[in-house]
Amino acid sequence: MKAYVFPGQGAQFTGMGKDLFDTMPLAKELFLKADEILGFEIHKIMFYGTEEELKQTKITQPAIFLHSTILAACLGDSFVPEMVAGHSLGEISALVANKTLSFEDGLTLVYKRALAMQKACEAQPSTMAAIIGLEDNVIEDICATINGVVVPANYNCPGQLVISGEVNAVEEACVKLKEAGAKMAVVLQVGGAFHSPLMESAREELAKAIEATNFSQPICPIYQNVKAAAVSDPAEIKQNLIEQLTAPVRWTQTMQQMISDGATSVTEVGPGKVLQGLFKKVDRSFSTFSATVIL
Repeated sequence: MKAYVFPGQGAQFTGMGKDLFDTMPLAKELFLKADEILGFEIHKIMFYGTEEELKQTKITQPAIFLHSTILAACLGDSFVPEMVAGHSLGEISALVANKTLSFEDGLTLVYKRALAMQKACEAQPSTMAAIIGLEDNVIEDICATINGVVVPANYNCPGQLVISGEVNAVEEACVKLKEAGAKMAVVLQVGGAFHSPLMESAREELAKAIEATNFSQPICPIYQNVKAAAVSDPAEIKQNLIEQLTAPVRWTQTMQQMISDGATSVTEVGPGKVLQGLFKKVDRSFSTFSATVIL
């Protein structure tokens, strides 16, 4: 079975999507439509903006979404997904790819999500840290002993987990995790504590937008971050997407479940190759590809 996966925040780069804009009429049409929806020329920031401009959450999230969904649209008849998934932000790209959401509604939700998360980040100092070389249960147990908010946020692959929470709590957890044998415990340069209880205000704000958006019957199942299992019911998909902002991204479990359910290959749709590398950490022999359009 062919699986398609969609990356999240962090995969952006200057120039992303310009080749599609310059050579594919459909891509140009969708980029210009995005400019109208957002009220500013995001395609110009994507193509010519600085690294700092692209790092802003309100730019990064819609930019990655646009690159992924427009690339998928340009694949045409060769894009036949039998299962999809997306890492964090990428889940909304996946929902457009499997026809649960329209392009327009997906972009609108992504932008509202980005603004709500930015606001939550500014309301309280918070951060995330990458923990390398410890079992998940050890990290979970140590986080539970820390005073303050610090939780597992991204289960990226076996031996790699990102924690999220209040600055002091994350720093204290890093010290204890190193003492417990972590090879690395590095505080990340991020805007805030994504996928933690500190995103509750953003979750509440986004929930209203999600509830007001039409979710259609998908053409194939999506493996959602919250459940790490195949979901096809629009109402359940909607609820899982609402929970996603404050719940951990169970990507390790998602990859394992997709392979268990019969995925024979995975194609990453969007900038970068991060997700392909994570699949290789689960199964070195698993076939991974980057989505490409013959220009």
